[in-house]
Order: sequence, then structure tokens, then C-alpha cells
Amino acid sequence: MNSSTSTLDEVKDIIIQTLGIEDASRIADASTSLFGSIPELDSFAVVNLAMAIESRFGFEIDDSEFTAEVFETVGSLAGYVDCNRRQ
Repeated sequence: MNSSTSTLDEVKDIIIQTLGIEDASRIADASTSLFGSIPELDSFAVVNLAMAIESRFGFEIDDSEFTAEVFETVGSLAGYVDCNRRQ
């Protein structure tokens, strides 16, 4: 398993746990739209998700980089995490 797949799987797990999603198939793959498919993801949930990501991956999120594009899909969020945890 390569690191991007691992990061994607880890991000999916964090989303499921943080938002309390019971049906994991709702986050099927990297192209799953976060805001379109996950109504639980409101502004409060984004803050909780950001804190969970910081804790799990050990880096501080720069609010100016945590944009709508980062949250476009599960894959774009995993890409953001992967990029930042390597720095």
C-alpha cells in the first residue's frame, strides 16, 4: 500500500469517526464530495475535523490554507494532509 492510499484510508477513518457516520460506504472513494455527500459536515464539524487531523497527523493546520478546495473531495483533503505531514 502506498502512502497516498494509506493517507486516504486514514482520512476516511477520521471523517467517519469525527462525524459519527454509520455507513462508511457514503465515503466511497477519493472523488466523494465532502460537502455534497456529507450533510453532517457543517462549520462546527469542520473545526472538529481539523482538530482531529492535527492530532492524528501531528501538524498544525494553517487556517489560510484550509480552504474550500481542500474540502472539495475526500481525496483533496487526503492530499492536503499528505503534503503537510511530509514538511
